[in-house]
Amino acid sequence: MTTLLIKNATLKGQEGLQQILIEDGQFKRIENNNVELNYSGDVLDAEGGMVVAPFCEPHIHLDTTQTAGEPSWNISGTLFEGIERWAERKEMLSIEDVKARAKQTLKWQIANGVQHVRTHVDVSDPTLIALKAMVKVREEMKEWVDIQIVAFPQEGILSYPNGKELLEEAVQLGADVIGAIPHFEFTREYGIESLHYVFELAQKYDRLIDVHCDEIDDEQSRFVETLAALAHKFNMGHKVTASHTTAMGSYNGAYASRLFRLLRMSGINFVANPLVNIHLQGRFDDYPKRRGVTRVKEMLNANINVCFGHDDVFDPWYPLGTANMLQVLHMGLHVCQVMGYDQINNSLDLISTNSARTLNIQDKHGIEEGKPGNLLILPAENGFDAVRRQVPVRYSVRHGKVIAETQPATTHIHLGEQEQVTFKR
Repeated sequence: MTTLLIKNATLKGQEGLQQILIEDGQFKRIENNNVELNYSGDVLDAEGGMVVAPFCEPHIHLDTTQTAGEPSWNISGTLFEGIERWAERKEMLSIEDVKARAKQTLKWQIANGVQHVRTHVDVSDPTLIALKAMVKVREEMKEWVDIQIVAFPQEGILSYPNGKELLEEAVQLGADVIGAIPHFEFTREYGIESLHYVFELAQKYDRLIDVHCDEIDDEQSRFVETLAALAHKFNMGHKVTASHTTAMGSYNGAYASRLFRLLRMSGINFVANPLVNIHLQGRFDDYPKRRGVTRVKEMLNANINVCFGHDDVFDPWYPLGTANMLQVLHMGLHVCQVMGYDQINNSLDLISTNSARTLNIQDKHGIEEGKPGNLLILPAENGFDAVRRQVPVRYSVRHGKVIAETQPATTHIHLGEQEQVTFKR
């Protein structure tokens, strides 16, 4: 039986340092440091660091990751050239190719404290190579990370030959979540029909739904209202996610006000992808340029569940990234103007608690007695400190075992004499 005691931990909402006992992979006891636990097993010293639930990645494309510059770079940095570059790279796909690249990025994510990942996988492919590869990766990596696979119809459901059949086949092969891309369908009618089909399929196979929705700078792209209405009709809001919704940043105030009533009633989840949204959107604008990110602050104020994702890492659409969720959070707070002290201090929820709700895994995420013994130790006083200094994950613990650790770095300056710089006040 695996046991681990974590001492000298700072827990949000708790006075003084805490100790956390993990037995048989689950949180057994959470007590003040002064309580005697009569324990003699392995001990991990948090050194006053902040203990939080693992980070979640609610939106990434692991089938395209690590392909930037192969066979050529996206010189313009635009969405459309990214599509052209991917078309070139897609010809080289094999199961082993997809597996190797996905695992490499998963290792980056694990090193950065991510233990839950939802990956979108292109199923606009008669061979379903990427989907078959990710099913294998999910099984081979399950000891260290939980993976949800979204069957993502990149070219549309109605607008791609045999799109419906391919989507259903992907679900039968093991996809956990059913995707759609209504704004990319040939017509508005196709887009609406695609959403109805997705709900039909989700109910047939008892799957979650995650739609690439209104990812365009077109104020007339309003498929999110249909998505929310269907979720409300079938009482499935907690199982439904709208990803991107960048068009929402262009809606007029009157329409947005009416829409938000429906969004609250439906209970659907939202994912914004700040790094990619801010650089791909607004490309058709002169000045002023729109930010291209959905209404995150307004959603938070309305108690609508919203979280942040990467979307892409080191691929034709986004050539940067190391799978560090704190980078995503940092950009998101700036772009969405969520920069008040309390907002920043509580912002880790946008890459943790809120994301877990989006993934529908609240029952196994969080530091509570009886839940899986998964946690991170951050060398920070609180959430504000962690975000400001962009601290590394000191330890990532999964089911009571350390699966990642980062040795503390030290920086010195030499201004007549050596002095250590900690970037603390």
